[in-house]
Amino acid sequence: QVQLVESGGGLVQAGGSLRLSCTASGSIFDINSMAWYRRPPGKQRELVATVTRDSNTEYADSVKGRFTISRDNAKNTVSLQMNSLKPEDTAVYYCYARVRRSVTMWSSDYWGQGTQVTVSS
Repeated sequence: QVQLVESGGGLVQAGGSLRLSCTASGSIFDINSMAWYRRPPGKQRELVATVTRDSNTEYADSVKGRFTISRDNAKNTVSLQMNSLKPEDTAVYYCYARVRRSVTMWSSDYWGQGTQVTVSS
């Protein structure tokens, strides 16, 4: 049993900033990678940023230079600092983690319930 809980979403004006946080809890042996996805209105879910256990990061082209993903392995958390927000960043943001629950088990995907980010122009 693993749960991911997001926080930090809200309404912000274009050019503003928000910081999203996600905490994983439950039966966790290791978290291989964590990521943030988003689903804009009328569009499919898309990858925003990923971070490995070793803090290697990758970003979607649309957010490079504006968003920063980071994780705290000791606390099983991942954050997304979003700066210079644009109306097109409006979406439901989802936390993702690939979790190994025990040393003898394979890894599985887990998702948070999502948090709304709305950027007004």
